[in-house]
Amino acid sequence: MKLIRKAFRFLSIAIISVSFAQCASTMKLEKEAPTTFGDVYCQSWVAGVKGGGSGTNIFIETLKDDIVLDSVFFRGKVSKLETKPKNRQLFIGRFLSTSNTEGVNLENSKSDIISGKDFPFELENNECVVSYIKEGKTRYYKLSNIIERQTDALPMSTPPNKN
Repeated sequence: MKLIRKAFRFLSIAIISVSFAQCASTMKLEKEAPTTFGDVYCQSWVAGVKGGGSGTNIFIETLKDDIVLDSVFFRGKVSKLETKPKNRQLFIGRFLSTSNTEGVNLENSKSDIISGKDFPFELENNECVVSYIKEGKTRYYKLSNIIERQTDALPMSTPPNKN
């Protein structure tokens, strides 16, 4: 019975290793930009209340609406990109951090941490990779020189109106 368990563990580890190796090999970066990019920057934030959360948001602007970006790989994490209804050309990736998170549920976060050895790209601190779908295939493009804007310390609440 022990022999069967060992064989099963070995087989499981081998299958997982091969699947990660295949994922990494299919994640090749495109040489040509899929669209024209505008401002690309990141900004850390901290809630104004103890335990209210903190994190980093990355903002990726496209100058044309010819493509929809899907996800962003940034600083060892991956996040789905979203847009605001008023600006479909500004994509936002949200990465929650573990500081100031008392009572904040990180499980429902839209970002995932990928351990260093499994992160599919070698990136500097000011680089990210965006994924998008073209002709039915997921493709990847690296953006460099991401500007880091000053931390946004969010207020506790709006001050009351005094008349």
